[in-house]
Amino acid sequence: MATVMRIVNSSLGPRMGQRCFALSSNHAAVAKAVNVATSRPLPEKVKIVEVGPRDGLQNEKTIVPAEVKIHLIDMLSEAGLPVIEATSFVSPKWVPQMADQVEVMKGIQRKPGVNYPVLTPNLKGYQAAVKAGAKEVAIFGAASELFSKKNINCSVEESLQRFEEVMKAAKQDGVPVRGYVSCVLGCPYEGKVSPAKVAQVAKRLYAMGCYEISLGDTIGVGTPGGMTEMLEAVKQEVPVDALAVHCHDTYGQALANILVALQNGISVVDSSVAGLGGCPYAQGASGNVATEDVVYMLHGLGIHTGVDLPKLMDAGSFICRSLNRRTSSKVAQASCKL
Repeated sequence: MATVMRIVNSSLGPRMGQRCFALSSNHAAVAKAVNVATSRPLPEKVKIVEVGPRDGLQNEKTIVPAEVKIHLIDMLSEAGLPVIEATSFVSPKWVPQMADQVEVMKGIQRKPGVNYPVLTPNLKGYQAAVKAGAKEVAIFGAASELFSKKNINCSVEESLQRFEEVMKAAKQDGVPVRGYVSCVLGCPYEGKVSPAKVAQVAKRLYAMGCYEISLGDTIGVGTPGGMTEMLEAVKQEVPVDALAVHCHDTYGQALANILVALQNGISVVDSSVAGLGGCPYAQGASGNVATEDVVYMLHGLGIHTGVDLPKLMDAGSFICRSLNRRTSSKVAQASCKL
């Protein structure tokens, strides 16, 4: 691995203090060196699913104006992100921050080639989302019974039954559906979650018709060892090309866990600009892994993302100014984009 670090470090040159960093153009050489060092091939391309506008902002106590959300999404579109989760069609009673979902969907500038999925917890939410112009939706379950009851007030089995209604309607409308599984590496109420349970829930969502299953370390307690164990179980039930990872960075393990996922064949990564987000049901759980940090790591590994890092950092800077907070992105901090 020392050889790899010399290659990556030499590509950075003297620009470490500048706003953005020029990585080596010889991506193939970097990727080859990493593959040799790890003995596992890495994907040539990774799809980033940006969840900041929804997952990142939904727990903010102060209501973020719709125009700020719209501008953030537009900036993320310009940065080259292929998927931007725009909002959530849940009841404003439960998530007041998302009460402007229709205004946001109507206001964003949709860029060709970019998908703008929204979260829909039930059939009513799905119908409202489609009416507002959503072309893709997501449903969310959990691998933990207690978390499911605290989060959506029903058991895991009951939640899966609810999703059947959404899937039926989506199939009739030709709307793609993505599935989320929360607490795949740990639960704030149950502790360790069985990889077999995660595999079971992921299998059910895939069998329903979800084209992609995002495996979420909701409270960020996972380690590379736990990630490996969990993925080995899930890959026996769901094709690896239909899997994604969604890592929080509570214990500083997110990038390490993502690297393990890449080594296991995963080529879709969820992340949040400036590391926005958290979990209201998990005390002390910090935000999602920062998109800036994920992109920086992927580019350093020679993996193509299509994302313009300087523009992405501008988007992170914008939303942090709007929220009057410091970015959680280490890359942005290091380059003085605070």
